Amino acid sequence: MAKVPIKKRPRNLDLALLRQYNLPLPGKVSIFHRISGAGLFLCLPLILWLFSASLTSPESFALFKAVFAAWPAKVVMAGLIWAYVHHFCAGIRFLLLDLHIGIEKEAARKSAGIVFAVSIPLTLLLLGVLL
Repeated sequence: MAKVPIKKRPRNLDLALLRQYNLPLPGKVSIFHRISGAGLFLCLPLILWLFSASLTSPESFALFKAVFAAWPAKVVMAGLIWAYVHHFCAGIRFLLLDLHIGIEKEAARKSAGIVFAVSIPLTLLLLGVLL
């Protein structure tokens, strides 16, 4: 009986074990860009409803203001603000990469670092202004 050679199969990625992989900074920016985009998309109905509710009457605005004085609501708003700012900054980076600007390895690492270096302080600045 002839031996059948055993083919090396690709390894399936177990999402729970993703922490084992040490992603480079551009990979982390890419994953956070996707997560922030999905989060913003899923929260869009909530954001639109809150905006609409805050504009309908002075009483609804007062209720809106009272609800967002609590820290859990502030944490949610901080997350949404970060998601928007990060998604915006990373989106500009990806547009530049699509134009073949900064596609070299070192330039891509530097631009990924710039995304985090800009998005985190900008989020904190917006939180200070808005909250």
